[in-house]
Amino acid sequence: MKFKTVFVCQKCGYEAPKWAGKCPDCGEWNSLVEEVKAQETKKPAAQRTRSFTDFSSEVVKLSESKSVREERIPTHISEFDRLLGGGLVKGQLTLLAGAPGIGKSTLMLQVAAELSKDKKVLYISGEESVNQIAGRAQRLGVNGENIFLHCETDIQKIVESVQNVNPEVLILDSIQTVFHPEFTSSAGTVAQVRECTSELVRLCKPKGIITFVLGHVTKDGELAGPKILEHMVDCVLYFDTEKDNVLRLLRPHKNRFGSTGEIGLFKMTGQGLRSVDNPSEYFSQSSRDKALKGRAYSLALEGSRPLLTEIQALVSPTHYPYPRRVATGVDLNRCLVLFAALEKHIGLPLDNKDIYVSLAGGVKLKDPALDLAICAAVISSCKDIAVAFDNVFMAEVGILGQAAKVPLLDRRLEEAQRLGFTRAFCAPVTKPEKAKLIKLAVAEIADLHELALKLN
Repeated sequence: MKFKTVFVCQKCGYEAPKWAGKCPDCGEWNSLVEEVKAQETKKPAAQRTRSFTDFSSEVVKLSESKSVREERIPTHISEFDRLLGGGLVKGQLTLLAGAPGIGKSTLMLQVAAELSKDKKVLYISGEESVNQIAGRAQRLGVNGENIFLHCETDIQKIVESVQNVNPEVLILDSIQTVFHPEFTSSAGTVAQVRECTSELVRLCKPKGIITFVLGHVTKDGELAGPKILEHMVDCVLYFDTEKDNVLRLLRPHKNRFGSTGEIGLFKMTGQGLRSVDNPSEYFSQSSRDKALKGRAYSLALEGSRPLLTEIQALVSPTHYPYPRRVATGVDLNRCLVLFAALEKHIGLPLDNKDIYVSLAGGVKLKDPALDLAICAAVISSCKDIAVAFDNVFMAEVGILGQAAKVPLLDRRLEEAQRLGFTRAFCAPVTKPEKAKLIKLAVAEIADLHELALKLN
């Protein structure tokens, strides 16, 4: 077998015959790494390597094919099950990524503990020893009677372990530490990650083994390794918050068996990650007994449930030639549009002031329903007007200053009423949308001018 040296981009997988500072394909700098690969030679059909998957079938009409209802296997972790669409599916390959120390291994050990009650689980680690995993299990109170541990980084030995143990659930921590001995490149490179994942797919899919693969992220927060890794798996889950935050937000970026609009909220405790089943009450634990300047509440919709969000704004005179604009948890570009609309349509003097906008709780949301709350918080801070603690704002604001309705407004209004709000500022609503409102009054807002008048 002949070998040749190529330079492979660790960002997109592009192969170049010589090194370059910038990848010609994706434009990433200093991403080309030297690797040795075997030259392709023509082989007889019987000796050719298998494809990515061995799912071959005859050509049939769609109308004649039969659909099989996938049986869901619950993990009994409420937020995790809802995030996956009701539970796991046999043969499902899930990729879990997040920053170091955010709780990936902790969550997987908790999932293994729940699934091991009636299934055989094989936990393979390439980063920790058996004693370290056992110590974490003891802290979490995990009974590992049906959990088998194996510390290995060679993919061929991992395949042998799976064939010997014959588990129903496989957990690999992590894919960047595993290597294929037939490739001379180091673990974590494009070729190694691609081939090791292919081996897992070919091994676990036909046997129906539920597989979890943990992945590292780069300093930019993206999944380390080639982008093809996300295409090869069935579900991709990202921890979307920093490890210093007590609240952990798990968001699906891909899900073949469920929705990608849901989010999972977990709270890190001494006994591991605990599901936050009622996030609105969790976020409303801050003092809501008095009015504050620069604070406004809204209800953002993530997936199928509304989340109470607290928008905080600080507007102060600037000491710099160019005023600062800082946004945390919300889109900065969207905030800049709203600031310009406030200056244009209601004459709010913001050209000589610094503006800081923050979404309390450490989460990141992009719901347009937050627009009206951001505008209300900025007006309140700029004019020193306290916003009532029992007011909630839910509407999208356009560049012309007009308020527009947001999806599923009736569900948001019902949640606002349940949380004790007495007044809701939103775009004009219909009678069916406020039919169930008893203690919540609706203040219809047409534009920013009406919002400024009613806040005064």
